[in-house]
Amino acid sequence: MTRYLPLPNMGKQITGKRKGHVHGIIFSELRKYVEAKTGNKGWDALTARAGLGMKLYTPFGAYPDAEVVALVTAASEVTGLPANTILEDFGEFIAPSLLSMYGHLLDPKWKTLDVLEHVENTVHTVVRVKNQGAAPPQLKIARTSPSEAVLKYDSPRKLCAVAKGIAKGVGKHFKENLFITETQCMHRGAPHCTIHFRT
Repeated sequence: MTRYLPLPNMGKQITGKRKGHVHGIIFSELRKYVEAKTGNKGWDALTARAGLGMKLYTPFGAYPDAEVVALVTAASEVTGLPANTILEDFGEFIAPSLLSMYGHLLDPKWKTLDVLEHVENTVHTVVRVKNQGAAPPQLKIARTSPSEAVLKYDSPRKLCAVAKGIAKGVGKHFKENLFITETQCMHRGAPHCTIHFRT
């Protein structure tokens, strides 16, 4: 069974030397996710608990990593769920929106593993060019066979759970059964996460 470090430890990691920013779309989608789970007032309650007041996030902005940490930590405290459980569920939730926003960058013939294999040189490249403040993780994905791809994830944010959730959501979109195995994880002291995706 996977043991995760508490999210506040991750917060110290990502708000130290690397003061990165998260694309505003993630915050907009996080609000939709929270409201879908808790109702329209859930977001205001969560931002208040996270110490962010009534801050507004736009899809075109870029916001400090620490604010994502604060929001997910607050959600974990309210629900009693581990932060990584929330993050994986959130990743699956946002996959349809991401596919809708960036689907024009994808080859219509692609399926789940093709999208995962090429997301770095399509979607993430465009995000970095169009929004200089945003810093999506640098994904290293190797296609090891027609039915398997392996992700090496080493972002200081340690949001591998979001990556797994998005992959699940992409699999659902293409109506493919996607099997996910994480053989090593930064939350367990590894230098990077190794995640195997198989259809």
